[in-house]
Amino acid sequence: MPLATSFAIFQSCNITGVPKSTRCAILRDMAKVRKAEKRPPLNKTHKLKRQDWAKKYLKTDFSKVLWTDEMRVSLDGPDGWARGWIGKGQRALVRLRRQQGGGGGLVWAGIIKDELVGPFWVEDGVKLNSQSYCQFLEDTFFKQWYRKKSASFKKNMIFMQDNAPSHASKYSTAWLARKGLKEEKLMTWPPCSPDLNPIENLWSLIKCEIYKEGKQYTSLNSVWEAVVAAARNVDREQIKTLTESMDGRLLSVLAKKGGYIGH
Repeated sequence: MPLATSFAIFQSCNITGVPKSTRCAILRDMAKVRKAEKRPPLNKTHKLKRQDWAKKYLKTDFSKVLWTDEMRVSLDGPDGWARGWIGKGQRALVRLRRQQGGGGGLVWAGIIKDELVGPFWVEDGVKLNSQSYCQFLEDTFFKQWYRKKSASFKKNMIFMQDNAPSHASKYSTAWLARKGLKEEKLMTWPPCSPDLNPIENLWSLIKCEIYKEGKQYTSLNSVWEAVVAAARNVDREQIKTLTESMDGRLLSVLAKKGGYIGH
């Protein structure tokens, strides 16, 4: 199984319940794997802001928070994802070589409690600045999901977005305020904190599915269809597990004095 994970290799052999450390120890005798991890750097100010954020929201009912973010997808997948276990003497799969991953686009989604909002595709050629981001939210999130919710739901929902320029600008903040998402209904967000947003874990699930075994795509439409299919396969219990992890994440931030958490 070229480019498979250790879990997938053992599962294909109908072997379950083996700890990851044991699986990898066994596989190291016959194969190899390489993958780099990248994270934005945290300085002292970042860590203090992450701690302040954790203290502020420690008693929050996170089932009321809508966690949102964009994910970039490409025809070839993220750099470094076309890697996996390959047996000694076995050749790696041949992949198309294309500039900038063959091209790609942006996907937006949100999760709240056990519900997935979207995903929605950012129209090809649209660069998300403040104006286009707000128009995008109007055409997708607000018209297709939010307006169908009850008044009591809207009253209690907290909207979370990161500090991307198109999100945190004065224009976007004022626009969201006119939509009723202001003050305590618009969550403040600490810098350099993708590890605190549970939707990042959803993106990982989707990417693992659409790019498994080094899969490549020939068109943006085909990769979008794959994203939609993968998103539909994420069940409510998985989403609920992600949103219910927030109490633990906040406690981890405080325990690590603002440092990155492991999850």
